[in-house]
Amino acid sequence: MKASTPPSRPSSPEEQGMVGMQSVQHYENFPVASLLCPARFRPPIAAIYHFARTADDIADEGDASPTERLADLAVYRADLLATSQGKAVSARWPAVFVGLGPMLKEWQLPLPLLTDLLSAFEQDIVKTHYADQAELLDYCRRSANPIGRLLLHLYGVQDVEALKQSDCICTALQLVNFWQDLSEDIPRGRVYLPADLQTKHGVTEAALLSQKISSNTRALVADSVDWVRQLMHQGAPLVKQVPGRAGWELRLVVQGGLRIAERIEQLDFGTLQQRPVIGKRDALLMGWRTLWM
Repeated sequence: MKASTPPSRPSSPEEQGMVGMQSVQHYENFPVASLLCPARFRPPIAAIYHFARTADDIADEGDASPTERLADLAVYRADLLATSQGKAVSARWPAVFVGLGPMLKEWQLPLPLLTDLLSAFEQDIVKTHYADQAELLDYCRRSANPIGRLLLHLYGVQDVEALKQSDCICTALQLVNFWQDLSEDIPRGRVYLPADLQTKHGVTEAALLSQKISSNTRALVADSVDWVRQLMHQGAPLVKQVPGRAGWELRLVVQGGLRIAERIEQLDFGTLQQRPVIGKRDALLMGWRTLWM
């Protein structure tokens, strides 16, 4: 979930979150309802997906001003709260809340996780730079981690260590998407490389905006990719705790994130100018590695 997700470039399955790798694209941390997803989980997952997808579109699509986007998200938030209380909602997004309401009740979905997502979308409208890693991690805590926690809630996995591992995986997926998309985000004025890492590697924001690759920018991206790998490996043990087909899907997701990191490295960390692509051969390699996890 970030404002740089363009509708013209659907997210690849390997780029996306913790469930369902094929049937619905375009929401980068949340693929939905694949064959690996048990049928009983598909309605709540689809409802959460459409809630998040619509909010993302409000924050990022069309030609509305930032003030208008924030006002729309305020109405959307009010509709969410009304739905959770069984009250009437506005007439603006009936398909979203008609589907979400029964799932909130049946599955007792944690409302704070959904409002965290809205908070991240609101931040996307007004914030385009990050001072340090802690600030970026706080954004990921609200933009990416709620998805993993919602899905673990459905599967009944709620212990503290599992939630921490889920957060590591979701944050790593969000970050590797940022590092993959530098050539698209930075021209739009969105700089997700935090300022403290820029300073560490002697890179100025002006250098990033020029998109000229140097040994310093390569070192900055390499350090950022190492950060992703560390987080992903910290979260990887979760794959053995998530039951059934979902555990296998999670293995594939972890391998997908790691493969994107490899692809960035194969470009010699030059993603200021070029976006790495995941293809069929990568998918085969990811499948093989998934079997060996």
